Amino acid sequence: MYGTGLLKGLSITIRHFFEKKITQQYPEERPVLPKRFRGSFNLTPEKCTACGLCVKACPNNIITIDTYKDENNKRKLSKYKMNMASCLYCGFCVEACPQGALYHTQEFENTVYFRQDLDRVLYQYEPTVQENQEEGSEA
Repeated sequence: MYGTGLLKGLSITIRHFFEKKITQQYPEERPVLPKRFRGSFNLTPEKCTACGLCVKACPNNIITIDTYKDENNKRKLSKYKMNMASCLYCGFCVEACPQGALYHTQEFENTVYFRQDLDRVLYQYEPTVQENQEEGSEA
């Protein structure tokens, strides 16, 4: 009576020993993520119109943008910053962007040693060498 239960359990154990492994050994094997995975954010500054809809859509107010007016009196993006410590990864900011400038990436490793490192600057405007020379010649 006791031997049949023992043999039944042993047969289940032996059967699982020869099955395909389910666990992925993470650092060596990268997981296959779905297409709509909500990972870190990336910004295409050429597409961004600095409209601020992503800032308004964010429930935690983690997005800050700085803008300037160019020579055609159009608003341009000078700095785009996100505080990832408070981000819910809800995707409201991505959905709100009419130009598709902000999008999720497949990157999910966001570990840092210090909390202030979670303030991510996705874009910082830096004038080109030609713009600096033009400003110097005007003065």
